[in-house]
Amino acid sequence: MNSSITLRGGATTIRRAVARDAKRLTRLVRGSRAYEGQYAAMVAGYRVGPDYIETHRVFVAVAADEHEGRVLGFYSLVLAPPELDLLFVADGAQGRGIGRLLVAHMTSEARAAGLDRVPVVSHPPAEGFYRSVGAVHLGTASASPPAVMWDRPEFEFLIPPG
Repeated sequence: MNSSITLRGGATTIRRAVARDAKRLTRLVRGSRAYEGQYAAMVAGYRVGPDYIETHRVFVAVAADEHEGRVLGFYSLVLAPPELDLLFVADGAQGRGIGRLLVAHMTSEARAAGLDRVPVVSHPPAEGFYRSVGAVHLGTASASPPAVMWDRPEFEFLIPPG
């Protein structure tokens, strides 16, 4: 499913990620300002590999302007068990509606896959975003050192029938 929409700052297209997107998606994750300071270790060695892209439903938002192909954000929907595993918006593209567009697309994909809910364990600084796009707060996932040294809010998107 490809979709195109014009947001503040220009037209954006969402398309299925392909293996050659892996390096750009990895750079987006590792370079995210949301993971600076105490959170830096979480993404320091993180890699979005071609195998991950081929295994899961990974979609990218790309600029449809003079910077054709510039990745503005992406998400990964895991089907079994259901989970919004990753959702990132490039630092320079935040505040333009890209995150909301990605969530709306994810909801549509989840519905098409027959899911009625999609859980997500949030990065603490993203908690406000998830609340603002309609995710329901479920509780808190405890820290699991050494990989994750802090508690994280747990949410769920309720997927209404088509």
